[in-house]
Amino acid sequence: MEQNDTTTIEMSAMEIHKVAPPPHKTTLQKLKTRLKETFFPDDPLRQFKGQPLKKKLILGAQYVFPILEWGPNYSLKLLKSDIVSGLTIASLAIPQGISYAKLANLPPIVGLYSSFVPPLVYAVLGSSRDLAVGPVSIASLVLGSMLREVVSPTKDPILFLQLAFSSTFFAGLFQASLGFLRLGFIIDFLSKATLIGFMAGAAIIVSLQQLKSLLGITNFTKQMGIIPVLSSVFHRTNEWSWQTILMGFCFLVFLLLTRHISIRKPKLFWISAGAPLLSVIISTLLVFALKAQKHGISVIGELQKGLNPVSWNMLHLHGSYLVLVIKTGIVTGILSLTEGIAVGRTFAALKNYQVDGNKEMIAIGLMNIVGSSTSCYVTTGSKTAVSNIVMAVTIMVTLLFLMPLFKYTPNVILGAIIVTAVIGLIDISAAYQIWKIDKFDFIVLLCAFFGVIFISVQNGLAIAVGISIFKVLLQITRPKTVLLGNIPGTRIYRNLDHYKEALSVPGFLILSIEAPINFANTTYLKERISRWMEEYESGETKKQSELRYVVLDLSAVSAIDTSGISLFKDLRMVLEKKSLELVLVNPIGEVLEKLQRADDTKDMMGPDCLFLTVGEAVASLSTTIKYQIPTHV
Repeated sequence: MEQNDTTTIEMSAMEIHKVAPPPHKTTLQKLKTRLKETFFPDDPLRQFKGQPLKKKLILGAQYVFPILEWGPNYSLKLLKSDIVSGLTIASLAIPQGISYAKLANLPPIVGLYSSFVPPLVYAVLGSSRDLAVGPVSIASLVLGSMLREVVSPTKDPILFLQLAFSSTFFAGLFQASLGFLRLGFIIDFLSKATLIGFMAGAAIIVSLQQLKSLLGITNFTKQMGIIPVLSSVFHRTNEWSWQTILMGFCFLVFLLLTRHISIRKPKLFWISAGAPLLSVIISTLLVFALKAQKHGISVIGELQKGLNPVSWNMLHLHGSYLVLVIKTGIVTGILSLTEGIAVGRTFAALKNYQVDGNKEMIAIGLMNIVGSSTSCYVTTGSKTAVSNIVMAVTIMVTLLFLMPLFKYTPNVILGAIIVTAVIGLIDISAAYQIWKIDKFDFIVLLCAFFGVIFISVQNGLAIAVGISIFKVLLQITRPKTVLLGNIPGTRIYRNLDHYKEALSVPGFLILSIEAPINFANTTYLKERISRWMEEYESGETKKQSELRYVVLDLSAVSAIDTSGISLFKDLRMVLEKKSLELVLVNPIGEVLEKLQRADDTKDMMGPDCLFLTVGEAVASLSTTIKYQIPTHV
C-alpha cells in the first residue's frame, strides 16, 4: 500500500562510498594507451603474442598476403562455385567497365583494362573473400567531371588520359597511406546521411548525363548540374534520333525488368547479372544486321586488342596539373574506399568473418597504384577472391580475342546499362528512416542531394561533409546539460524533463553534464550553469528552500582539459561569493586524476565536495539544511 510521508534523510540512512582515484600510470603509459586506441583499436598484433618465431613468420606472411591464409584450405567445391561466380561477374563487368569508362570521359578500352589488373592484385592482398573489384559509377563520374573542368577530353584526349592515370596513382597513394598510418577513421567523416544523399544525387546526375546517349544528342553540355543538363536536352531537340530513342527505351525497360525480378527473387540474381551482356550482344547483332550505324545510331567503333599497356611513363607527378590530380585523387580515393570497405564489411557480416579496414585500404591503394601504371583508372570493390581471378582471366580473353566484336555496340546500350546500375544508389527507404530518427541528419542528406544536382558533384559532397562537421562541432561546443530530480521512493536521480514523476530537491541544484569538457565549451557551460542558478532562484523551488548546493554529475564526462579544470575553479569562486558550495559527483578516469592534480588546496576534492553518486551527495549534505524532503514509501 502506497502512502505519502515525510522523513528527514540522515547520514546513517546511507553508506557513503569513497571516490577511488584511477590506478597510477606514467605519462609514457598513458601516451602508449592513447596511441594504441587511436591507431590500433583492433589490436592487429594480438595474434602474434606468445607464438614461437616460426609461427610469427607464418602469421606475418598471412597478414600481408591473406591469400596464404585461405589458400591452403581451398577446395574443388569452392573452385566450381568461384568459376560460376567469376563468369557471372565478368558478364556484368565487361559492359559496365566499358560504360563507366565512357562516364569518366575515357576510352572504353580503359574500362576493360581496369577490370583486369586490379582484381588480380586484390586477390592477393585483399582481406575480403567475397569482394570483386572494378570501376564504379560514382568514382568514374567524379574523376571525369573534376578533370573535365580543366582539360577537354575531346580536344586533348592524351593529356586527359594522362591526368586520369595520375589521379589514380594519387588516389592509390592516399588510400595506401591511410592504411599504413592507421588513419582509416578519416573516411568516417562521410556519415551515412551524407553518403545516402550524395549517392542519390550522383545517381540522378549520372542518369541525366546518359540522355546524351539515350536520345542520340551529339553536342551536349559539359556541366553537371541538373538545370544545364536539362536545358541542353531541350535545346537540342533537333539532334534527337528516334531510332536511338526506340532502341534505348526497349533495352532500358528490359534491364529494369530483370533488375526488378532479381530484387523480388534474390535466387534469380543471375538474370540481372547477365542482362547487360545479353543486351550488348543483342544490340550489337541488330546494329550489324540492320546497318543501323548508318541510320543515326552511334557505335563504339574499333577497340584495340591486347592486354594492358604500361602507362607509368604517362604519370604527371609534377608540373602545372599536379594540384588538380592530387585533389582529384584524394576525392575519388575517399569515395572508392568508402564504397569498397562498406561492401566488404557487409559480406563479412553476412558470412561471419572479419575484414580489416586498414588492410583493405592498403590493398585497394596498392591496387590503384599498380593500376595507374597499367592503363587503369580508379577502381574499388563494388560487387560480390578466386572469383576475382576467374573474372580477370575472362577479361583477359576478351581483351586478346573478342575486341572486334564490340565495334558495332551502340552507345545507347551503354547509357541504358549505366542508368540501370545507378538506380540502385537511390535508397528512399533509408532516407525515410533518417527522417524519422534524426531531422538534422536528414537536412545533411538533403544538402548533399541538392548540392550534387544543382551545383556539382564534388561541391555537393563538400557542402554535406562541411555540415556534418558543423554538427559535430555544435555537439562539442554546446554540450547537453540537464536538470536532475529525485524519483520518489528511490535514490535515483533523472532528467526532470524526461521523467515527469521526478521531483526537485529543495536547496540543491543538481545538473548532469553529458559531454567531454574542453576549451571549446567551457564558456558555454559557465553561462549555462549560471542560467540554471538564476532560474532556480526565480522559480517555485526557491519558495521551498534557499539554494545551498550546486551538484554536478560528471558520470558522462569522459575527458577534460586545462580549460575545463579552470571552469571548476572559477565556478567554485563564483559560488563562494554567493555562499554556495560546489559538489562534484563521480568524476571518472582522467577527469578525477586531473582534478586531483589541480586541487592544490584540497578545497575542491574534500569529503564534502566529492561523492560517488548523487543520492549519496544529497543524503550526506541534506542534514545541514533545515527542511524535510518529501518521499513516497
